[in-house]
Amino acid sequence: MSSAEPKNKGAVKGGNGKYIFNLPTLQRMDAGVGYSSAEGPVVEGERIQVGLISMKSGTGARPHTHPNEQWIYLLQGKARMSVDGQPETIGGAGTLIYLPANIVHYIQALPGEDVVFFTCKDMSHGIMGKAVDGTMAGPHIDQGIVK
Repeated sequence: MSSAEPKNKGAVKGGNGKYIFNLPTLQRMDAGVGYSSAEGPVVEGERIQVGLISMKSGTGARPHTHPNEQWIYLLQGKARMSVDGQPETIGGAGTLIYLPANIVHYIQALPGEDVVFFTCKDMSHGIMGKAVDGTMAGPHIDQGIVK
């Protein structure tokens, strides 16, 4: 393994003798500063980064992109999502989402229950993307939801 330093501030670096992780107990980090409420522990390898990410009920990501491809597997809660301008879909535990590089997408937790998902991204870029509108105006928050 090359670098002992993670690419993402707050992530844990795998390798160099560290190979097994209790993901839910690791330090949490913001995974979408400026455009998403996503946060949770992230572990990086040399080519893949993984995270156990949460979004509070009624919050989530505004439309955004990132230059690395991503997989999301919903473990808990229900979310609305759209990928590449396709119609919005509601998904729950067991839903698998494929996000090609540089494709506009969003995922937002429905009111009533937090969303938890496992995610994998290649290491060509960090865990965070960039909002399509170019602002760092914060995450999506449903009307009536108190931060």
